[in-house]
Amino acid sequence: MFIDIPSGLEAALIDLALPAWKLDGPALAASTMQEYRTELTASPQFAETAATLRRALTGKSGGYAVLRLGNLAKALGARDELFLRLATGFAAEVAVPFSPFPRWPLWKDIGVKADKDPGKSSGTGYNAFHMDLVNGTLPPDFTTLLCLRPDPLGGGASILSDAHAAVVRLSQDHRALLAESAYHYGTFFDLYGVGEEYKPFPILDGDPGEGFVRFTAKMLERSELGRGHADAAGALAEELVKGQVSFTLQTGDYLIVNQRRFLHGREALQSGQENVPAAHRRLLLQLFLRTASGTGSAA
Repeated sequence: MFIDIPSGLEAALIDLALPAWKLDGPALAASTMQEYRTELTASPQFAETAATLRRALTGKSGGYAVLRLGNLAKALGARDELFLRLATGFAAEVAVPFSPFPRWPLWKDIGVKADKDPGKSSGTGYNAFHMDLVNGTLPPDFTTLLCLRPDPLGGGASILSDAHAAVVRLSQDHRALLAESAYHYGTFFDLYGVGEEYKPFPILDGDPGEGFVRFTAKMLERSELGRGHADAAGALAEELVKGQVSFTLQTGDYLIVNQRRFLHGREALQSGQENVPAAHRRLLLQLFLRTASGTGSAA
Protein backbone atom coordinates (compact mmCIF):
# COMPACT_ATOMS: atom_id res chain seq x y z
CA MET A 1 0.00 0.00 0.00
CA PHE A 2 1.28 3.46 -0.92
CA ILE A 3 0.40 6.22 1.56
CA ASP A 4 0.56 9.86 0.49
CA ILE A 5 1.06 12.54 3.12
CA PRO A 6 -1.79 15.11 3.14
CA SER A 7 -0.62 18.55 2.00
CA GLY A 8 -1.60 20.18 5.28
CA LEU A 9 0.45 17.65 7.23
CA GLU A 10 3.42 18.08 4.88
CA ALA A 11 3.38 21.84 5.44
CA ALA A 12 3.27 21.39 9.21
CA LEU A 13 6.06 18.79 9.23
CA ILE A 14 8.37 20.95 7.12
CA ASP A 15 8.22 23.59 9.87
CA LEU A 16 8.53 21.06 12.72
CA ALA A 17 12.01 20.74 14.23
CA LEU A 18 12.06 17.51 16.22
CA PRO A 19 14.94 17.25 18.73
CA ALA A 20 17.83 14.82 18.36
CA TRP A 21 16.92 11.32 19.51
CA LYS A 22 18.31 9.44 22.46
CA LEU A 23 19.00 5.71 22.61
CA ASP A 24 18.46 3.19 25.38
CA GLY A 25 21.01 0.54 24.47
CA PRO A 26 20.24 -0.50 20.89
CA ALA A 27 16.73 1.00 20.89
CA LEU A 28 15.19 4.42 20.56
CA ALA A 29 14.57 5.68 24.10
CA ALA A 30 10.99 5.64 25.35
CA SER A 31 11.37 9.31 26.27
CA THR A 32 12.25 10.17 22.67
CA MET A 33 9.33 8.13 21.33
CA GLN A 34 6.94 9.98 23.63
CA GLU A 35 8.46 13.37 22.77
CA TYR A 36 8.18 12.70 19.04
CA ARG A 37 4.61 11.44 19.39
CA THR A 38 3.56 14.51 21.36
CA GLU A 39 5.07 16.86 18.77
CA LEU A 40 3.79 14.95 15.74
CA THR A 41 0.23 14.31 16.90
CA ALA A 42 -0.21 18.06 17.30
CA SER A 43 0.19 18.32 13.51
CA PRO A 44 -3.02 18.18 11.42
CA GLN A 45 -3.91 14.68 10.13
CA PHE A 46 -0.84 13.02 11.59
CA ALA A 47 -2.82 10.69 13.86
CA GLU A 48 -5.02 9.62 10.93
CA THR A 49 -2.00 9.03 8.69
CA ALA A 50 -0.23 6.98 11.37
CA ALA A 51 -3.38 4.90 11.87
CA THR A 52 -3.56 4.24 8.12
CA LEU A 53 0.08 3.15 8.21
CA ARG A 54 -0.51 0.71 11.05
CA ARG A 55 -3.57 -0.78 9.35
CA ALA A 56 -1.60 -1.27 6.12
CA LEU A 57 1.05 -3.19 8.02
CA THR A 58 -1.03 -5.29 10.40
CA GLY A 59 -4.57 -5.36 8.99
CA LYS A 60 -6.08 -8.60 7.75
CA SER A 61 -4.83 -8.22 4.16
CA GLY A 62 -1.83 -6.01 4.93
CA GLY A 63 1.85 -6.58 5.40
CA TYR A 64 3.79 -3.71 3.85
CA ALA A 65 3.47 0.00 3.16
CA VAL A 66 5.35 2.74 1.35
CA LEU A 67 5.08 6.11 3.03
CA ARG A 68 5.58 8.82 0.42
CA LEU A 69 7.87 11.34 2.10
CA GLY A 70 9.35 12.72 -1.12
CA ASN A 71 8.09 16.27 -0.70
CA LEU A 72 9.53 16.40 2.81
CA ALA A 73 12.85 15.05 1.51
CA LYS A 74 12.88 17.72 -1.20
CA ALA A 75 12.03 20.55 1.19
CA LEU A 76 14.42 19.53 3.98
CA GLY A 77 17.06 17.57 2.11
CA ALA A 78 17.05 13.79 2.05
CA ARG A 79 20.19 13.59 4.20
CA ASP A 80 19.14 16.32 6.60
CA GLU A 81 18.85 15.32 10.27
CA LEU A 82 15.42 16.91 10.56
CA PHE A 83 14.08 14.74 7.73
CA LEU A 84 15.57 11.62 9.30
CA ARG A 85 13.97 12.50 12.65
CA LEU A 86 10.57 12.78 10.95
CA ALA A 87 11.02 9.36 9.36
CA THR A 88 12.03 7.99 12.76
CA GLY A 89 8.90 9.52 14.26
CA PHE A 90 6.70 7.72 11.73
CA ALA A 91 8.58 4.46 12.41
CA ALA A 92 8.02 4.85 16.15
CA GLU A 93 4.27 4.93 15.50
CA VAL A 94 4.58 1.33 14.28
CA ALA A 95 6.99 -0.21 16.81
CA VAL A 96 10.25 0.49 18.65
CA PRO A 97 13.16 1.42 16.34
CA PHE A 98 16.40 -0.38 17.14
CA SER A 99 19.72 -1.42 15.63
CA PRO A 100 20.99 -5.00 16.06
CA PHE A 101 24.48 -3.98 14.92
CA PRO A 102 26.68 -2.46 17.66
CA ARG A 103 29.07 -0.99 15.09
CA TRP A 104 26.35 0.87 13.18
CA PRO A 105 24.14 3.84 14.08
CA LEU A 106 20.37 3.54 14.43
CA TRP A 107 19.96 3.93 10.64
CA LYS A 108 22.37 1.83 8.58
CA ASP A 109 23.57 2.97 5.15
CA ILE A 110 23.03 0.57 2.26
CA GLY A 111 24.95 1.96 -0.65
CA VAL A 112 26.14 0.24 -3.83
CA LYS A 113 29.59 -1.32 -4.20
CA ALA A 114 30.34 -2.54 -7.69
CA ASP A 115 33.00 -4.97 -6.43
CA LYS A 116 30.76 -6.67 -3.81
CA ASP A 117 28.96 -10.01 -4.12
CA PRO A 118 26.15 -8.99 -6.53
CA GLY A 119 23.52 -10.73 -4.38
CA LYS A 120 24.36 -8.77 -1.22
CA SER A 121 22.24 -5.83 -0.09
CA SER A 122 25.05 -3.51 -1.19
CA GLY A 123 25.71 -5.43 -4.42
CA THR A 124 24.46 -4.71 -7.90
CA GLY A 125 22.65 -7.96 -8.74
CA TYR A 126 19.39 -9.68 -7.93
CA ASN A 127 18.81 -9.96 -4.17
CA ALA A 128 16.44 -12.93 -3.79
CA PHE A 129 13.53 -13.15 -1.36
CA HIS A 130 14.49 -13.28 2.31
CA MET A 131 13.70 -12.15 5.80
CA ASP A 132 16.32 -10.15 7.66
CA LEU A 133 18.24 -11.82 10.51
CA VAL A 134 16.60 -15.12 9.64
CA ASN A 135 18.82 -17.09 12.03
CA GLY A 136 18.09 -15.14 15.22
CA THR A 137 15.59 -16.48 17.74
CA LEU A 138 14.05 -12.98 17.89
CA PRO A 139 14.33 -11.43 14.42
CA PRO A 140 12.97 -7.90 13.94
CA ASP A 141 9.20 -7.75 13.53
CA PHE A 142 9.59 -5.08 10.86
CA THR A 143 12.37 -4.18 8.46
CA THR A 144 12.33 -0.74 6.85
CA LEU A 145 14.15 0.97 3.98
CA LEU A 146 14.24 4.71 3.40
CA CYS A 147 15.26 5.69 -0.13
CA LEU A 148 17.58 8.68 -0.22
CA ARG A 149 18.62 8.16 -3.84
CA PRO A 150 17.27 5.67 -6.42
CA ASP A 151 19.47 3.96 -8.99
CA PRO A 152 20.24 6.80 -11.46
CA LEU A 153 20.23 4.20 -14.25
CA GLY A 154 16.71 3.09 -13.38
CA GLY A 155 17.13 -0.40 -11.87
CA GLY A 156 16.84 -1.93 -8.41
CA ALA A 157 13.08 -2.34 -8.07
CA SER A 158 11.96 -3.61 -4.67
CA ILE A 159 10.18 -6.97 -4.69
CA LEU A 160 7.80 -8.27 -2.04
CA SER A 161 5.75 -11.41 -1.65
CA ASP A 162 3.11 -12.59 0.80
CA ALA A 163 4.94 -15.47 2.50
CA HIS A 164 1.90 -17.10 4.05
CA ALA A 165 -0.07 -16.97 0.80
CA ALA A 166 2.86 -18.68 -0.91
CA VAL A 167 2.92 -21.39 1.78
CA VAL A 168 -0.79 -22.09 1.32
CA ARG A 169 -0.18 -22.89 -2.36
CA LEU A 170 2.36 -25.60 -1.49
CA SER A 171 1.58 -29.29 -1.14
CA GLN A 172 0.93 -30.72 2.32
CA ASP A 173 4.14 -32.76 2.06
CA HIS A 174 6.22 -29.66 1.33
CA ARG A 175 4.62 -27.77 4.22
CA ALA A 176 5.42 -30.64 6.57
CA LEU A 177 9.08 -30.59 5.54
CA LEU A 178 9.30 -26.81 5.91
CA ALA A 179 8.00 -27.12 9.49
CA GLU A 180 10.94 -29.34 10.47
CA SER A 181 14.04 -27.87 12.12
CA ALA A 182 16.34 -28.76 9.24
CA TYR A 183 17.42 -25.38 7.86
CA HIS A 184 20.35 -23.11 8.56
CA TYR A 185 21.96 -20.08 6.97
CA GLY A 186 24.73 -17.60 7.63
CA THR A 187 26.77 -16.67 10.65
CA PHE A 188 25.71 -15.09 13.93
CA PHE A 189 28.04 -12.77 15.84
CA ASP A 190 28.34 -9.21 17.15
CA LEU A 191 24.56 -8.76 17.31
CA TYR A 192 22.16 -7.69 20.02
CA GLY A 193 18.43 -7.42 20.42
CA VAL A 194 17.69 -10.43 18.19
CA GLY A 195 18.04 -13.29 20.68
CA GLU A 196 20.37 -16.22 20.25
CA GLU A 197 21.53 -18.07 17.16
CA TYR A 198 18.80 -20.37 15.82
CA LYS A 199 20.42 -23.36 14.12
CA PRO A 200 18.86 -25.44 12.74
CA PHE A 201 15.49 -23.75 12.40
CA PRO A 202 12.15 -24.52 10.74
CA ILE A 203 11.11 -22.31 7.84
CA LEU A 204 7.52 -22.44 9.09
CA ASP A 205 8.05 -21.19 12.63
CA GLY A 206 4.95 -20.67 14.75
CA ASP A 207 1.22 -20.81 14.19
CA PRO A 208 0.13 -21.23 10.54
CA GLY A 209 -0.58 -17.85 8.99
CA GLU A 210 0.88 -15.96 11.95
CA GLY A 211 4.45 -17.06 12.67
CA PHE A 212 7.61 -16.21 10.81
CA VAL A 213 8.38 -17.82 7.48
CA ARG A 214 12.12 -18.08 8.11
CA PHE A 215 13.28 -18.13 4.53
CA THR A 216 16.16 -16.82 2.51
CA ALA A 217 16.63 -18.07 -1.03
CA LYS A 218 20.39 -18.02 -0.49
CA MET A 219 20.11 -21.08 1.73
CA LEU A 220 19.38 -23.11 -1.40
CA GLU A 221 22.91 -22.52 -2.66
CA ARG A 222 24.89 -21.89 0.51
CA SER A 223 23.53 -24.44 2.97
CA GLU A 224 23.81 -28.21 2.86
CA LEU A 225 20.24 -29.51 2.83
CA GLY A 226 18.78 -32.96 2.32
CA ARG A 227 17.02 -33.50 -0.99
CA GLY A 228 13.49 -33.37 0.41
CA HIS A 229 14.05 -30.23 2.47
CA ALA A 230 15.82 -28.53 -0.42
CA ASP A 231 12.97 -29.38 -2.80
CA ALA A 232 10.41 -27.99 -0.34
CA ALA A 233 12.38 -24.74 0.06
CA GLY A 234 12.80 -24.53 -3.72
CA ALA A 235 9.05 -24.91 -4.20
CA LEU A 236 8.48 -22.06 -1.74
CA ALA A 237 10.99 -19.90 -3.61
CA GLU A 238 9.05 -20.47 -6.85
CA GLU A 239 5.72 -19.56 -5.23
CA LEU A 240 7.19 -16.39 -3.77
CA VAL A 241 8.29 -15.27 -7.23
CA LYS A 242 4.88 -16.13 -8.72
CA GLY A 243 3.15 -13.96 -6.14
CA GLN A 244 5.56 -11.04 -6.07
CA VAL A 245 4.80 -7.36 -6.45
CA SER A 246 7.49 -4.90 -7.50
CA PHE A 247 7.99 -1.15 -7.56
CA THR A 248 10.91 1.25 -7.69
CA LEU A 249 11.43 3.42 -4.63
CA GLN A 250 11.97 7.10 -5.29
CA THR A 251 13.70 9.69 -3.12
CA GLY A 252 11.83 9.96 0.18
CA ASP A 253 9.86 6.73 -0.20
CA TYR A 254 9.85 4.82 3.07
CA LEU A 255 9.17 1.08 2.75
CA ILE A 256 8.10 -0.76 5.90
CA VAL A 257 7.69 -4.56 5.77
CA ASN A 258 5.99 -6.73 8.37
CA GLN A 259 8.40 -9.68 8.50
CA ARG A 260 5.71 -11.96 9.94
CA ARG A 261 3.77 -11.62 6.70
CA PHE A 262 5.97 -10.59 3.78
CA LEU A 263 9.44 -11.39 2.49
CA HIS A 264 11.40 -8.87 0.46
CA GLY A 265 14.24 -8.57 -2.02
CA ARG A 266 15.49 -6.46 -4.93
CA GLU A 267 15.75 -6.72 -8.68
CA ALA A 268 19.22 -6.16 -10.14
CA LEU A 269 20.47 -2.64 -10.60
CA GLN A 270 20.98 -1.52 -14.17
CA SER A 271 24.31 -2.54 -15.69
CA GLY A 272 27.04 0.06 -15.80
CA GLN A 273 27.18 0.82 -12.07
CA GLU A 274 30.98 0.90 -12.22
CA ASN A 275 30.67 4.01 -14.39
CA VAL A 276 28.48 5.82 -11.86
CA PRO A 277 30.38 7.78 -9.18
CA ALA A 278 29.89 6.18 -5.76
CA ALA A 279 28.30 9.37 -4.44
CA HIS A 280 25.60 9.17 -7.14
CA ARG A 281 24.66 5.50 -6.83
CA ARG A 282 21.51 4.16 -5.17
CA LEU A 283 21.43 4.84 -1.43
CA LEU A 284 19.03 3.45 1.15
CA LEU A 285 18.93 3.68 4.92
CA GLN A 286 17.77 0.65 6.89
CA LEU A 287 16.06 0.63 10.26
CA PHE A 288 14.57 -2.29 12.21
CA LEU A 289 11.51 -2.26 14.44
CA ARG A 290 10.51 -4.43 17.38
CA THR A 291 7.02 -4.58 18.85
CA ALA A 292 6.80 -4.47 22.62
CA SER A 293 5.15 -7.91 22.64
CA GLY A 294 7.12 -9.37 19.70
CA THR A 295 3.86 -10.44 18.03
CA GLY A 296 4.01 -8.14 15.01
CA SER A 297 1.04 -6.02 16.14
CA ALA A 298 1.34 -2.26 15.95
CA ALA A 299 2.60 -0.27 18.87
